[in-house]
Amino acid sequence: MSDDDYVYDEASGEWVPASQLAATSAEDVVEVRDSVGNLLADGDQVTLIKDLTVKGAGQTLKRGTLIKSIRLTGDAQEIDCKYDGIKGLVLRAEFVRKR
Repeated sequence: MSDDDYVYDEASGEWVPASQLAATSAEDVVEVRDSVGNLLADGDQVTLIKDLTVKGAGQTLKRGTLIKSIRLTGDAQEIDCKYDGIKGLVLRAEFVRKR
C-alpha cells in the first residue's frame, strides 16, 4: 500500500497512512504457546494434559480430552474454545498440548 491510502484506526480514532497501520498491527500480534512450546493459532486442535474442574459447569474435563477449533483471545496464556455442554470455556495454554 502507498502512503496516499489512509485507513481509520479505531483504537486512536484518527485517519492514519495504511503503511503505518500495517506496521503497528504486526507488532501487536501475541504469540500463544502450549505446555511444550508449540505455537498455537486459531482453529487448532488441542488435548488437555491434566484433569480440569470447570467452575460453574459442575463437571471435570479429563486428561486427553480433545478440544477442537480453538480461538486466541489476545492474552498470551488464554484460549477460547467450545465443548459440549459448556458455554464460554476459556482454558489456560499451560494445560493444553497441540495435536
